Amino acid sequence: MGLIPSSLIERRWLDAIRRIEVGVLTFVAPNGEVHVVTGEKPGPRAQFLIKSWDVLARAMARGDIGLGEDYIAGAWESEDVEALFSLFLLNIEQLEGYAHGGLLSRLGFVLLNTVARRNSESGSRRNIEAHYDVGNDFYALWLDETMTYSSALFRNPDAALGDAQRAKYARILEKVGGGPARILEVGCGWGGFAEAACERSHEVTGITISPSQHAFARNRLGAKADIRLEDYRNTKGAFDAIVSIEMFEAVGERYWPRYFQTLGERLKRGGRAVVQTITVHDDVFPGYRTRSDFIRHYVFPGGMLPSLTRFREEAEHAGLKVRDVFSFGQDYAKTLRAWSNRQVEAQAKIRALGYDDPFLRNWHFYLGICAAAFAVGRTDVHQVELVHA
Repeated sequence: MGLIPSSLIERRWLDAIRRIEVGVLTFVAPNGEVHVVTGEKPGPRAQFLIKSWDVLARAMARGDIGLGEDYIAGAWESEDVEALFSLFLLNIEQLEGYAHGGLLSRLGFVLLNTVARRNSESGSRRNIEAHYDVGNDFYALWLDETMTYSSALFRNPDAALGDAQRAKYARILEKVGGGPARILEVGCGWGGFAEAACERSHEVTGITISPSQHAFARNRLGAKADIRLEDYRNTKGAFDAIVSIEMFEAVGERYWPRYFQTLGERLKRGGRAVVQTITVHDDVFPGYRTRSDFIRHYVFPGGMLPSLTRFREEAEHAGLKVRDVFSFGQDYAKTLRAWSNRQVEAQAKIRALGYDDPFLRNWHFYLGICAAAFAVGRTDVHQVELVHA
């Protein structure tokens, strides 16, 4: 970057990592010099090799956004991105200056998130298409046979990924209740849950705002389910049950009240809603909601994770009551590792579709930092059962 002398960047970084308390970090400087730092407490063993001190200058200015951009560009390497970011998160107080970026970065996030990436109906379509419409063929190469892009549930730790996804669907259907029901799925993806529900004789209406997912799910299910290209705010009718699997994260904080209002309006009295959602820890949420990060900047523009407390509060304000919460964050870490491994195995086929190395490194970084957040408990995933209060 040129504005900060390399010697100052080096001194500040080495002073920071010497204070690490958890795990072992092997840091390789641009000149090849190796520094091994061992914390007092056991934890991840990670390697971090930078090719220029500018990597750390950008991290000070832009947090994990800067680190992500430089990883995509090949400016630094690690044998295990998940292990590295697990170590960073477990030593967040010592490395705070490299985690979140400076004031200008935070102000830029507020402007971008409140104006350019608002999740109005048109904004939601743009934001969803940015991630999900990169190509069904791409996702088919590394998702399991159910084409499910949400956390699996490993009731059996040795289960295959597809079986663990079906176990997740089975638990949701257990919470929905016994006999055939009219189910609304808000955010139906490629149709995995709708297919599982139809196999149990439920009548399913699935809605999505992704054109590619809509086309895939309609082709997959045919007349078995009613798959619509439709925003949740425009859905009409009353349903015995509502299911929404990891769609809430894309709603955006400004629209959380409208989301829960819609659930309340569409859910019949006596019915149940099951929302599977990712959350950030209650202690992390106040700071998280005021600044950007790599995932919201590059992967899910317009997205925002709730805390579990905030999720419950928003539901209650809409006249809904939380009846049950089932948490399985470590299963998500395992799911993310499986996806990352399957992407690595499919790299040649992915490149044959026209995707380049920066695209692949972007995904590798994203999956790795997500797995780290679940592994150390910074994020969690829940199935939350809601009923009318």
